[in-house]
Amino acid sequence: MSLDMSSLFRSFFDAPALIARHGLSSIITPDGEVLDIPLSEVRDTLRQLPPPLLIHGPATLRLLELPPEPLPAPWLDLLELFLLVHPARNVTPTARGLALELKLIPPDDATPLQADILYKIAQHLLDELAEQSAQKIATLHLLLPTLRQAGWSWHDIVKDALPAAKNTTQHNRAKEVDALKIWKRLPQWEERAPRPPAGSHSVNQQEARKRLSALLGKDAEPRPGQADFASATSYAFTPRDVANTPNIMLAEAGTGTGKTMGYIAPASLWAEKNDGAVWVSTYTRHLQRQIEQELTRLYPDPTKRHELAVIRKGRENYLCLLNLEDITTTLLNRSPQQGQSGLIPLVFLALWAEATEDGDLMGGDLPGWFGDLFQSGLLNMIADRRGECIHSACPHYQSCFIEHGIRRAQHAQFVIANHALVLSQAAWNAMLPQDTAPGNLPDENGVPTRYIFDEGHHIPDAADSAFSLVFSGLEAADLRRWILGAEGGRSRARGLLRRMEDLMERLPSLKESLQELIYATQKGLPRPGWSSRLHEARQARLTPQFEDTNLPEEETSALLPDDTDEETPSLDVIEQTPLTQPAEDFLQMLDMHLDARIAELQMLTRGEHGHYPRQECDLHPIPTPLRDRAEGLLTALQDIVTPLDRVIKHLQNALEEQEEEPDTAFQQRLEGTIRSLHRRALSRLQGWINMLRAIIDQPIAQPSLPTYVDFIHREPLPSTRVLQKGHDIALNRHWLDPTIPFAGTLQSTTHGLLITSATLRDRSPNEDGDTGWEKAERRLGTAHFLNPPMRAALMSPFDYAHQTRAYIITDVSRNPTIQAQAFQALFEVAHGGALGLFTAIRRLKEVHRRIHEPLGMKHIPLYAQHVDAMTNATLVDVFRTETNSCLLGTDAMRDGVDVPGEALRMVVMERTPWPRPDILHRERRRHLSGGRPGDYDDLITRMRLQQAFGRLIRRADDRGVFIILDSRMPSRLLSAFPDGVPIQRLPLTEALADIDGFLNR
Repeated sequence: MSLDMSSLFRSFFDAPALIARHGLSSIITPDGEVLDIPLSEVRDTLRQLPPPLLIHGPATLRLLELPPEPLPAPWLDLLELFLLVHPARNVTPTARGLALELKLIPPDDATPLQADILYKIAQHLLDELAEQSAQKIATLHLLLPTLRQAGWSWHDIVKDALPAAKNTTQHNRAKEVDALKIWKRLPQWEERAPRPPAGSHSVNQQEARKRLSALLGKDAEPRPGQADFASATSYAFTPRDVANTPNIMLAEAGTGTGKTMGYIAPASLWAEKNDGAVWVSTYTRHLQRQIEQELTRLYPDPTKRHELAVIRKGRENYLCLLNLEDITTTLLNRSPQQGQSGLIPLVFLALWAEATEDGDLMGGDLPGWFGDLFQSGLLNMIADRRGECIHSACPHYQSCFIEHGIRRAQHAQFVIANHALVLSQAAWNAMLPQDTAPGNLPDENGVPTRYIFDEGHHIPDAADSAFSLVFSGLEAADLRRWILGAEGGRSRARGLLRRMEDLMERLPSLKESLQELIYATQKGLPRPGWSSRLHEARQARLTPQFEDTNLPEEETSALLPDDTDEETPSLDVIEQTPLTQPAEDFLQMLDMHLDARIAELQMLTRGEHGHYPRQECDLHPIPTPLRDRAEGLLTALQDIVTPLDRVIKHLQNALEEQEEEPDTAFQQRLEGTIRSLHRRALSRLQGWINMLRAIIDQPIAQPSLPTYVDFIHREPLPSTRVLQKGHDIALNRHWLDPTIPFAGTLQSTTHGLLITSATLRDRSPNEDGDTGWEKAERRLGTAHFLNPPMRAALMSPFDYAHQTRAYIITDVSRNPTIQAQAFQALFEVAHGGALGLFTAIRRLKEVHRRIHEPLGMKHIPLYAQHVDAMTNATLVDVFRTETNSCLLGTDAMRDGVDVPGEALRMVVMERTPWPRPDILHRERRRHLSGGRPGDYDDLITRMRLQQAFGRLIRRADDRGVFIILDSRMPSRLLSAFPDGVPIQRLPLTEALADIDGFLNR
């Protein structure tokens, strides 16, 4: 087959085009021949052609099983061209995604696209480039020489397509370099008067209904329960009557109720009446952006919405301008011989930074595929991942995206955050009335009084993560690096001495305490290379039959100049190597204790794929040698806390003096430093000290109901830029009931609290409504509040009896081959649009390996979490866009994913999602199950099944099937499914016929 593309080539450029996919790939050769060839033949064909026009070069190379190419890439990647034209606009990184975004194909066109669409996309983008504003065109003319110097493959084409700039004066290199320095052009925030405390006017039920009706408009889809939900949730916006007794509303709203707009209605009324902010907390990034989109009904004007609805995340999610400046300056100072290809992504980041709404690198308006397109570690390097922010001492402080967001949040009506940030903020604010308060400084985001916890069923997990303690080699080494900075090697890490130079100039008394802090840290926390020493000590202990000499070797990758050497300013601190190292001694003793307690000797060997399996044991009873090492480490940590506490007190005293002679910039610098020292160092050290004291003072007789669960676990080191040999060992302390600290941190400052989800209650077949609510209250922690919660339940409006079917397959064994065949057959009968959910990453990868090629031959693309190098959000976007594709995932895809319509018509679970039988679960089922541990397991499993089933039907016209490939699925768990869902136990062949009749009738 051939296609006459000669005119397009002459007007555009002479290059082949490639859409690579499992099955048949589409290639157009330079002479216009269109080839549909198997993936196995694509490599040989490409070797005979010039570099092609394609989409997402790194992903294409992985698909072709070719090694990665360093920058500058020789191919012409349309994603790069899209970034140039639309730097702050997300798009699904596929041919269909780009074509749909640019309106080159109709939305309902699901036919496989041929490579000729790439030429149309390229031409369309170049046409849009010519229509950019005069200012954007002028900026691009300044940036193009840098892109040429870096070897960008699109340079000549873009230069020819770009209109001449109105200002035709000759550019010099200084102007071209300045175009990259975006920090000089960003708008600056200005101080505003502090916001007064919010009022206490209530919102009644009738007002909430009227506001909801006004927001939805006359043409909205009718949702009978939505108005009831809005009126019920208004209770959370009534004033509390007694201190420490917030008004709590538990509202379960079935899928399709429209709960987001249901709570926005009363919340917006309360915010307007009382000039206050309502904080909406979510568990997933998907829902954060979904809520922001829903707020367009309330704030149709984008400018107003930007000011009154703010998404807040941790600092590590945002672009740090100081890090960006460091990296850009280093690359600009490189000679051409050293290579300057790293400037290519920095040009795109400069364009994005000028167009972005909030500077959010992770889940914001920077496309989720950006990091994979260029360098996987780049975004971590330009975010504040090290926690080294110097606040007002930073030259970019008033342009900082984080500070912009904080100030907008202080005057917003809605702040959309995540559970982790909200709990961290609440814990900080709960400290204020106590003597140990951190300088009586409220959280930088303020002290909210009204919270909405959407995805409320995740509160126990979020609280467990927020309030647990971990002392490990990685955690201790991270604190050492945060205090000391770089210790040789290639690292840009800045220590406290460097970060506090400006404060020492104004407060000379800090110098002595900082010297003592540096010395105590050098003495007490693990030295560089701790992991290798830990590994060697363990190897020496193990008998030869258990030796493992094939652990991962060191891997290094040359990224952008995150790794330039820096010298820490000398303050005449004596550096010496102590004869003993308390932290490393303690870690080695934990390692020995774990090896002694592991029941099965085969666990000492590596796992199936060359990694340690997760290994853990109880801490108690504690042997005497471990107790002795704990005493040594306790003394070392106390030696660090003593000078650190003095440093903080020096800063607090200076802050108190500011009340008489205010210096706003200096005051902000002091406040930011105090918060950082508390959050990054003091609170962590105090937690470790309390944990060690508990070990040392542990009574022989254990309490019948422990407060904490203490255990040791060992894991392989995570994949990083420099992967050290060996493993990490950790001492963990978790609250037995993590909702106790959750309630303790919120009850003092909170006036109203709404907890909502589609799955607050367990659907146990043996419980009435009150029993289900009582269990939900205990699980969510509302039983620990003084004021009992109000309850509301709204049923889903969907007709599950007609829209869904559920199947338990009775003849699929757990043999990997049989299971893969079952997935393939199910995905084929649905013609794609299927989500496969796994309880183990290893099994997910195995199924993907076996079926991706045969599915591709039938035009059913298969994507997989932990296989495709995309963020979860990008994978979901691809799955949603490619309506005949399939997606494999784990629990991250089970919760919070919204894929309405034809894109998702089948959910397949590879087995019953039982809770993981680890020590933490063992203790909780023993003590929190009311003497019925089996029921506790069932409750968790049913909740997971509810969430998985909830992905299936998102709209009134959706249809879908839910399948479990586990013949041992107990009937008592089937109550997890909505009432009316037809459930059948069938062999696979019969199920396939029934599914085909249901989906394709």
